[in-house]
Amino acid sequence: MSKENSTNAHKEHTHREIMIIMGGLMTGLLLAALDQTIVSTALKNIVEEFNGLNHYTWVVTAYLLTSTAATPLYGKISDLYGRRPVFQFAIVIFLIGSILAGASQNMTQLIATRALQGLGAGGLMALTFVIIGDIVPPRDRGKYQGYFGAVWGLSSVAGPLLGGYFSDHPQILGITGWRWIFYINVPFALASLVVTSMVLHIPKIKREHSIDYLGALLLVGSVVPILLTLSVYGPEHGWADARTIIYLLIGLILAVLFIMQEKRAKEPILPLHLFQNHTFNVTSILGAVIGAGMFGAIVMIPLYLQVVKGYSASDAGIKLIPLMLGILTMSIYSGKAISKHGHYKRFPVAGTAIMTIGLILMTQLKVDTPYWQVAIYAVLVGMGLGLSMQTIVIALQNSVEMRDMGVATSSNTFFRSLGAVFGTALFGSILTNRLAHYMQSGFAELAKSNPDAIVNFDQSKLEALTNNSALIKTLPTEVQNTVLQAFVNSFHVVFVSAAPVTAIGIILALMLKEVRLRTNEDYKKAKEAAAGEQLG
Repeated sequence: MSKENSTNAHKEHTHREIMIIMGGLMTGLLLAALDQTIVSTALKNIVEEFNGLNHYTWVVTAYLLTSTAATPLYGKISDLYGRRPVFQFAIVIFLIGSILAGASQNMTQLIATRALQGLGAGGLMALTFVIIGDIVPPRDRGKYQGYFGAVWGLSSVAGPLLGGYFSDHPQILGITGWRWIFYINVPFALASLVVTSMVLHIPKIKREHSIDYLGALLLVGSVVPILLTLSVYGPEHGWADARTIIYLLIGLILAVLFIMQEKRAKEPILPLHLFQNHTFNVTSILGAVIGAGMFGAIVMIPLYLQVVKGYSASDAGIKLIPLMLGILTMSIYSGKAISKHGHYKRFPVAGTAIMTIGLILMTQLKVDTPYWQVAIYAVLVGMGLGLSMQTIVIALQNSVEMRDMGVATSSNTFFRSLGAVFGTALFGSILTNRLAHYMQSGFAELAKSNPDAIVNFDQSKLEALTNNSALIKTLPTEVQNTVLQAFVNSFHVVFVSAAPVTAIGIILALMLKEVRLRTNEDYKKAKEAAAGEQLG
């Protein structure tokens, strides 16, 4: 490498340059984050059109599944080929997936195209934080990453709000309303391509390329069947079912082969020496916990607001604004506080505790709970997420060598997505399972207390109710109240299940070792050392 390239590789960026680069990154991140949440309020209308509430969570899970499996690959490939071309590749894949998802004609097509979207989203989410790690030292990173937390906060409300608005309209410009939740991505994706082409100029250190293709194949091959086992076959068919056991064994065998491959690979997809880093281990598990809690809330709260409270999809999106405010304010506050004082451990400790309290309070929701109570609980969950999400990325990036920045950051995103997949699938399975139970027990009790109320009601329609909640409004008052109470009881079990998961996050956050955040001078030396290693 020439002396000039070596100098450029570790030159400091001005605040103005960083903000311009962030504009391009935030556009891409908004795309990925928006599509994790935009379907939450529209899903009810979509699954009613395609007649399948039993596949409710799969539209979310498919997206998370592929983005999770692809995330570590993006980090490693961008280490080798540069951030911008790989970031733009992710945008193109996401764009194609969005167009095809909007054209879906049935549930199978929608789930498949959502999976394609996820392949692109994995790169957008992972590389955003990797690139910031390239250009900003950990001590100053908080004030910038707080803005990315704000993007997540914005998407957590703008997504459901837009999804609700589009799905509430039968047609927009001659196209079915809910399809616009995917088509709206097209102009944003094109704008992101233009912006990143103009501003995302990050010099990379030239090096010989070597990609562990076999490791990548084994990683994806192990993650997918394990996730399918835990999220689909186990809950739906039983843990002793042959399909459940076979898929789990295949996933575990491929996982063992992946570890063996990584030990001997010249440039492994996931360097095993990272697991010797205490901060990497703690933040990885903590990220999974936060991901599970985040999606448990984002998917379940809109469903409660629409089914139980009777809000329209767009109204349900508006009602999620308190959640967004919690994420937004705490992300920016914690980021600026970290940059000012240099301490970060206190924030994930407080965040996981507040999020757990919010989820516990969610168990108090009833059919007639006033909205102001729901808003308070949602604010608490949002505040917990805002204090935790970006902070653990700062802690991780501060603890690893520059050469591992990309793969370590994308691995953290990988584990957070993994938690989101498990959380969404697990909580969805719990909701479906408990709903059937409470429906049966509720109607059995109603038959004893008021047999006249169900004398003309065909109880064979109960299964149809669990697949198409729009039918609830057509029921007699007594029957309708029984169904709504069954939903409320089921939501209680979901939130009771989610609270211990986030409570584990408190213990993990307390285990986090606080290391002095690297300053500009430290960061410059680290970059020079990394450049020297590559030259050597």
